[in-house]
Amino acid sequence: MTCSTLLLPGIDGANPLGFLAALGVLRTLFRAEDALRPRLAWQVHSGAWRPALTTEIALSRPELVARLDEALRSMVDHEAWRFSDNLNVEAGDFRSHALAAAARASTADPTAAEFVAAFACDAITEVDAKKGVVVCDTAFRTMSGAGHQHFLGFMRQLAACTEQDHLERALFEQWRYEDDKPSMRWDPIDDRRYALRWNEPSSDPIRTVRGANRLAIEALPLFPVMPRGTRLETTGFVTAGSRGTWFRWPIWSRPISMPVVQSLLASQRVRQASTNEAALRRMGVEAVFKSQRLTVEKYRNFTMGVPA
Repeated sequence: MTCSTLLLPGIDGANPLGFLAALGVLRTLFRAEDALRPRLAWQVHSGAWRPALTTEIALSRPELVARLDEALRSMVDHEAWRFSDNLNVEAGDFRSHALAAAARASTADPTAAEFVAAFACDAITEVDAKKGVVVCDTAFRTMSGAGHQHFLGFMRQLAACTEQDHLERALFEQWRYEDDKPSMRWDPIDDRRYALRWNEPSSDPIRTVRGANRLAIEALPLFPVMPRGTRLETTGFVTAGSRGTWFRWPIWSRPISMPVVQSLLASQRVRQASTNEAALRRMGVEAVFKSQRLTVEKYRNFTMGVPA
């Protein structure tokens, strides 16, 4: 069977939001379209690493967008992010939700269980002054309700308000930041510190790329959390003591399927890229980027990726 490859030139692989959006495309098609057998690689185009989607059924640009839109609409009001507005959930409540999602996953849709595994873990907890014992959560969590910014609530909003046009512009056009909030704060442009701007930014409207945010949400199940000693760790993240927390991700040149991508994301060689360069190149990995997660007041942000 002849394979077909479609370049997604709107996405820059050095942008953490862009990388997550590309993975969201792959995972969405993998779960929704068995016959497509989607695979993802990266190519240098217009001075940046761009995702190239390979499928066993040729897809035009409109056909890809339509299939993604149909699959994503099935997630509107999905139980995966309906159980709370944020992830600072009481440990017992989260455990009940996780057990229920796991029970349903054996007979129906596993999506809720996949997101639960990426959201938090009730085995590692902390004390919240207002809520008591709450779960520790994913390193991708950027907000917890301050300023009316809600991590799971924004996911629900993005699922409800993202249209085909948003997806098409995110994948195939240069990002022009024409869309209104919400934003998941995974794009480096979401870092709105006063010191980095000409004017005081609190009154500036938040502009984002809605389609990229929506697709990036679908990538989260590829980054499960797990206990390690007394800490909770998120796949793809490295904590370097006083030097902070870093998200690391690989860029590869050979088309690979979602299960292979998930294995690569969890590879220790990617975590230790500086000492495994030769081994990574033998695997087809052309680059490893790292982005520092910053905490600014009550929010988290990510820097633009740089070579690790």
